[in-house]
Amino acid sequence: MTGRYCSLAQQSALAFTPGLTAERLSALIGGRSMWVNGTVLHYWFFDGDTDGSVIPVPGTGRSRRVSWVGAKEQRDVVRECFEEWQGLGIGVSFIEVGDRSEAELRIGFQLGDGSWSMVGKDCLQAGQNERTMNFGWDLTAPGERGTALHEIGHALGMLHEHQSPFAGIHWDDEAVYAELAGPPNFWSRDRTYFNILRKLDPDEVNGSVWDPQSIMEYPFSDGLILEPEQFRGGLNPPGTLSPADKEFVLRWYPPADVPRPPALVPFRSAPLGLGPGEQADFTVDPPETREYTIGTFGASDCVAVVFEERDGEPRYLAGRDDGGAPHNATIKARLVKGRRYFVRVRLYSAWGPGETAVMCW
Repeated sequence: MTGRYCSLAQQSALAFTPGLTAERLSALIGGRSMWVNGTVLHYWFFDGDTDGSVIPVPGTGRSRRVSWVGAKEQRDVVRECFEEWQGLGIGVSFIEVGDRSEAELRIGFQLGDGSWSMVGKDCLQAGQNERTMNFGWDLTAPGERGTALHEIGHALGMLHEHQSPFAGIHWDDEAVYAELAGPPNFWSRDRTYFNILRKLDPDEVNGSVWDPQSIMEYPFSDGLILEPEQFRGGLNPPGTLSPADKEFVLRWYPPADVPRPPALVPFRSAPLGLGPGEQADFTVDPPETREYTIGTFGASDCVAVVFEERDGEPRYLAGRDDGGAPHNATIKARLVKGRRYFVRVRLYSAWGPGETAVMCW
C-alpha cells in the first residue's frame, strides 16, 4: 500500500556569492534554516470561515474550495507533538497564541493538499494570512501521529532523511515515479524527484550517518529501493523520535536555562569569541526611545536577531543574516525605554584575521 508523504515546496537552488571558501559554504548551507537558540516559536491554528483555498480534485479536471480549519481532535494531536519535542529539553520553545499576527508558525488542516511545512526560519518569509504548515489527512488515524512530529521537525530545520547522500539508497526510479503518480499522492515527476529522489548536499543533512529510524524518514513499500538490499522488501520507520533525532536537535538547540545574558551597552562593542555554530546572547535596556542600530563587526558570517520581552517572554522583533555577503549583519529597530530586549548572535564561521564583535548604537 502506498504511503501518504510529506511534500515540501520546491525551491530554487541556494545562491551564494562566488568565490566563497569551502569552509564558509559548508557552514552556511548547514545552518541557514536553523533558528537562533532561545527562540520562542508561537503557533496558531487557522480558525476563520474565510480561511481556505481552492485546490484541484485529482483525476477530475475540477477544483473546489477547502477550508484550512481543523477539528479539535486534530489540533490536540499537534499540540501533543509540540509538547513531545519541547520535552526533550531543547532551547527552542513552543507557545500557542490566539492571534495569527503573533505567530511564526501558522497551521492549517486542508484535506487534499497533503502534509507539509516550511523549513526552519523560512517560515518568516510567509505572510500572516499564509500557512507555514499543513496537515492533509486524519492525524488521529493509527500511525499518523508521526506525521505531526515529522512536520514539526521541518519547522525546527530538519530535512528528509532518505534524501541524505549518506543513505546509499539506489532507487528504481521509474517504479518510484509510478508509485507516487497514483493515489493517494498524485504527485508529478518534478515533485517526486524533489521530495524523494533528489540527493541533499552533505552539509544540509541532519547527520553524517543515515538514520532509517528517524522521524524524518518516509516509509517505502517493497520494490522501490534496490540497495541497500535489506530494504528491497520495504522500509518501515516506527514514526517516533529516534535517538539520532534527539541528538541532532539538542546539538543545534541545547538547553537554554542559563543566567541572564550580559548587557549590551550602547556605543560599547562586545567581543563575541565564538566558534563555528556557537551563539552569544545579550540584553539591551535602552536609555531612551529611538531607532537603534545593532551590528556585527569582523570577517565573519553571522545571523543576528533582536527580541523584545513581552509578558516575560522574548518576541521576535527583527533579524539579519549576513551569511556569504561582503558586509556584516546590521539591524535597525525602534527600541522603547523601559522595555527589555535580547540580542542573539550565532556564528556560521569566521574567515579572516581579527576578532568578531557586536555593538548597539
